[in-house]
Amino acid sequence: MIPVQSSECGFNEKYPRVHNGITDDDYSIKVGIQHLASCLNDAKVASSGDTEHISLTLQGYNYGNEYISWANEHFGGYTRANAKVFSDEMKAKLKTNVYGDPDYVVHVLRYYHIGNNNIVEVAKSQVGTTSGSKYWTWYGFNKKVNWCAIFVSWCANESGMLDDNSVPKFSLCTNGENWYKKNNRWKDKSYVPMTGNIIFFDWQQDGHTDHVGIVEKVENGKVFTVEGNSKDEVREKSYNLSSKSIYGYGI
Repeated sequence: MIPVQSSECGFNEKYPRVHNGITDDDYSIKVGIQHLASCLNDAKVASSGDTEHISLTLQGYNYGNEYISWANEHFGGYTRANAKVFSDEMKAKLKTNVYGDPDYVVHVLRYYHIGNNNIVEVAKSQVGTTSGSKYWTWYGFNKKVNWCAIFVSWCANESGMLDDNSVPKFSLCTNGENWYKKNNRWKDKSYVPMTGNIIFFDWQQDGHTDHVGIVEKVENGKVFTVEGNSKDEVREKSYNLSSKSIYGYGI
């Protein structure tokens, strides 16, 4: 099987531009790299953590660069929904039953991890992301759920820290709390946290955690955090270390 599906792109000048037209492995890789570089440039990917534009790149790689300009013009970027719209429009235009893979991004990103062991850097790269769909679909949910804990898990996974020794995979704040307590990794609110610790909140101050985030730093008596599902967005926030809303920390 040819390793890189790049036969139909414009950089293929040697073989027929049809599905599986390239029959040489090395040439397939060469063409694929050129096509990917072109998509990365068109999508304006800023860094390895820029998954918003990387997603746009990947769907453009699958559909062709024209998808990138189309998605930016009509939707401001990639979404799973507009990938399907584009595929449907092209199928109608070309009178074919299949056009690319609308779920290409989801399939590829399962294997893409930033992997620098810096959960804070990963979290900060996501600031401004709204709706949380990329996180709860990664977790396995097919409809929207509260995603603050899922965001922490996703960041741990992307940084290579999601395991039984560092950060657990959890979708409920209480499950995360229980894991840290069970593994003697829990600190109450009197603890001064360190960068990368997991911070749990109790908004109602009723003894039950109901929100979670990632500690960025502690400075001048304040803890600075990155949190998912803060008004349905990834946000940077800060609290006094003495805040009654802080419930405890996972370390």
